[in-house]
Amino acid sequence: MIDIEEVLEKFSSNQKINYDQVLKKVIAEWQIAEIRPKVLLHSCCAPCSTYTLEYLTQYADVTIYFANTNIHPATEYARRKLVQEKFIEDFNHKTNNQVNFIAAPYEPNQFIQMVQEKELAEEPEGGARCTACFHLRLDAVAEKAQADGFDYFGTALTISPMKNSQQINEIGIDIQKFFDTHYLPGDFKKNNGYKRSIEMCKEYDVYRQCYCGCLFAAKQQEVDLKERNKEAKAYLKEQGIDLKQAIHMERKAFLEEMKKQITIHS
Repeated sequence: MIDIEEVLEKFSSNQKINYDQVLKKVIAEWQIAEIRPKVLLHSCCAPCSTYTLEYLTQYADVTIYFANTNIHPATEYARRKLVQEKFIEDFNHKTNNQVNFIAAPYEPNQFIQMVQEKELAEEPEGGARCTACFHLRLDAVAEKAQADGFDYFGTALTISPMKNSQQINEIGIDIQKFFDTHYLPGDFKKNNGYKRSIEMCKEYDVYRQCYCGCLFAAKQQEVDLKERNKEAKAYLKEQGIDLKQAIHMERKAFLEEMKKQITIHS
């Protein structure tokens, strides 16, 4: 597989790295080698995965990894997860792709504990709390990619104009040093990616949330979490989903996944 650090060596050390161009160089190397790699792509929500999947599935076999312990409340998490799954199903049907979906265990206490231990609760949006959150989720994606034999791991987070793509890519590059898998760079907001994501949300009737999901950011932005909880519950009810049942099934799926991993490595 093509290592991003080998590609980065071709760029001047004094210039700001254009990670969209880096991704294009990696893809060009795939095409020269006539390979179609397996990519485990972290997605925080369906909207961020729209254009990202439309672009990447031209060149790679992509599996979405929904690893978002930061989302609060649990009803909102369940709603976003369900919307993500439905979008993938609709996208596959419309485009004849075979994008797969894996959900990481939902462990909100892990995120809250991390924020409290590092005293990040009062950090502004885009500050140290966000950095720690990126680390937490990208580390989880890399670990899963290594465990399941993916060639690359990456994230759709860079499609958002609210996220620092330079920082996200630097974190991914750093994390890959600790795992037997490669980080896939990108800046998916480029090439009108963000604009295309909005268009695709309309095409596929995808729910677009008003906050990233973080409890602390929501409070700072004065998001009405009671209203978000009420709306999410109503949506889940419409879909015939019971929240307690959904969480139970998620835990069951996680335990089954753990048993599978134990069997593989025993």
